[in-house]
Amino acid sequence: MTDFTPGTPVLTPIRDHAAELAKAEAGVAEMAAKRNNRWYPKYHIASNGGWINDPNGLCFYKGLWHVFYQLHPYGTQWGPMHWGHVSSTDMLSWKREPIMFAPSLEQEKDGVFSGSAVIDDNGDLRFYYTGHRWANGHDNTGGDWQVQMTALPDNDELTSATKQGMIIDCPTDKVDHHYRDPKVWKTGDTWYMTFGVSSADKRGQMWLFSSKDMVRWEYERVLFQHPDPDVFMLECPDFFPIKDKDGNEKWVIGFSAMGSKPSGFMNRNVSNAGYMIGTWEPGGEFKPETEFRLWDCGHNYYAPQSFNVEGRQIVYGWMSPFVQPIPMEDDGWCGQLTLPREITLGDDGDVVTAPVAEMEGLREDTLDHGSITLDMDGEQIIADDAEAVEIEMTIDLAASTAERAGLKIHATEDGAYTYVAYDDQIGRVVVDRQAMANGDRGYRAAPLTDAELASGKLDLRVFVDRGSVEVYVNGGHQVLSSYSYASEGPRAIKLVAESGSLKVDSLKLHHMKSIGLE
Repeated sequence: MTDFTPGTPVLTPIRDHAAELAKAEAGVAEMAAKRNNRWYPKYHIASNGGWINDPNGLCFYKGLWHVFYQLHPYGTQWGPMHWGHVSSTDMLSWKREPIMFAPSLEQEKDGVFSGSAVIDDNGDLRFYYTGHRWANGHDNTGGDWQVQMTALPDNDELTSATKQGMIIDCPTDKVDHHYRDPKVWKTGDTWYMTFGVSSADKRGQMWLFSSKDMVRWEYERVLFQHPDPDVFMLECPDFFPIKDKDGNEKWVIGFSAMGSKPSGFMNRNVSNAGYMIGTWEPGGEFKPETEFRLWDCGHNYYAPQSFNVEGRQIVYGWMSPFVQPIPMEDDGWCGQLTLPREITLGDDGDVVTAPVAEMEGLREDTLDHGSITLDMDGEQIIADDAEAVEIEMTIDLAASTAERAGLKIHATEDGAYTYVAYDDQIGRVVVDRQAMANGDRGYRAAPLTDAELASGKLDLRVFVDRGSVEVYVNGGHQVLSSYSYASEGPRAIKLVAESGSLKVDSLKLHHMKSIGLE
């Protein structure tokens, strides 16, 4: 299958890239001028205006953290993809940078799709991404035509780049349209690339390529095929080594599975981002040792991308608004990223994704409520009006009798709220949006292990922003990320107990600073 791999990059300009970038900047500015901030995040990354999706090109380079993301600058729904960009010296205060990529080559004329950044042996950075065209030349009715591309930055600040062109063509006889989202890494003296593929018989796969020079790539094998025949594509793949508690190397394979069907608490979203843990040897296939598990159990999580900095595996995800109604579409912007999380393996051998330690630097002040006891069906207001806070709380499960208990966030005078609760009947932490006045409803539930339940304690970190909530369960053993579109007026937070009592050992509320992108 090496016959479709070009020896040198193929560069076919059809538009002036600088002019396309200037037009896109004007589009974002036009959207931003009419932006409504009622749900616009204070401490999550979002575009100034327009639609965003997947995080791209994540890296730490020459003293700066960089987050790129898929951007449609001309509307609040998905459209021709560009790369937006923000940077930071500390992961706390972020600065808007110029749009990095716009469609300007023949191979990407309908979109500069997702990709990654990697630092080479000389300490220089290189971007890899997918060039997208509609197969019929004008819309999606004929499917996709996708190829892998590369680009080199023009400066150390990564504020512009020069496209090098196509490096891996698509063997259209072996692929059912989908062929995208390259992830590059080095093992031994060889560079490897994997990306998501829908095979000719519509099976979700990740293919493995190798290279000595990061330009000429040769096909090696199918790295992984999803065992579920309903899964027809693995978007935004990730693949990295990690050490368990005994120092043994494992490999984590991550992907966003398209086509999986809901089953009980699993796969409740339109498409579901998850991982498997296993082993891999260079040149071989990935051998899973676990079942497919969700990165995040919330309503709105997709397309995570991770990168390694000095031994830390850091990941951002996209809070994906797939299901209508999507009220922020009316506000001049749509979509945000999660907080950065650090991936580790817990003592039980499963993945833990906790907020990076830097996030504590966003705390402006702290209100310590100490221990709290609520009697049968009790309620206590924790904050009268809280639009951007973090709450740390420990529930004494052994001393509580409530069937459900927790926090009603974004609680407004019209009776709307989002409920973050422990549900004793199912032994899970839930985010329940049935009382929300805006947006999609429904609930999501994160499991607790037998050991967690037997411990008699439950630790929650709840990050409430203007239009979202992230719930970290027991240090990040599970996470739930969901949009929460508050109604007008003050947004209270209430501690509640349903059909029983609640004992909280400790509860702290931190007001959060802006990250500077509002």
